[in-house]
Amino acid sequence: MASKFHLQIITPTRTFLDEEIEMVVLRTVEGDMGIMKNHIPMVTPLSIGKLKINKDGSTREAAIAGGFVHVDREKTVIITDSAEWPDEIDVNRAKEAKERAEERLNKGTQDIDTLRAEIALKKAMNRLNLAQRR
Repeated sequence: MASKFHLQIITPTRTFLDEEIEMVVLRTVEGDMGIMKNHIPMVTPLSIGKLKINKDGSTREAAIAGGFVHVDREKTVIITDSAEWPDEIDVNRAKEAKERAEERLNKGTQDIDTLRAEIALKKAMNRLNLAQRR
């Protein structure tokens, strides 16, 4: 049995996860990173992506909308705008968000906030990719 550490995932609306786990794999702005017990302390920004949580021989995945991870000797804390399990994702809503973002990007007019539309598209694609895998 692998050593466990405490993981908290916090969003503005809820504590998404607060458990002892064996490993979390997440996407930072520099690439994927795995965190296990006794990881070096750090703070780093997260990208829009999925995370994998290993506990008691099973793996769960969730979609997150960027944020930050703080790792210290006592626990790891992820702060994100949004975190969802695959069964919480509203696929129709995600498809609509994807279509809206693509429309905005395809218009190419100056009144469109391109960066915001690109972020919305990434979030929608991330949610759809995770939902379709379940």
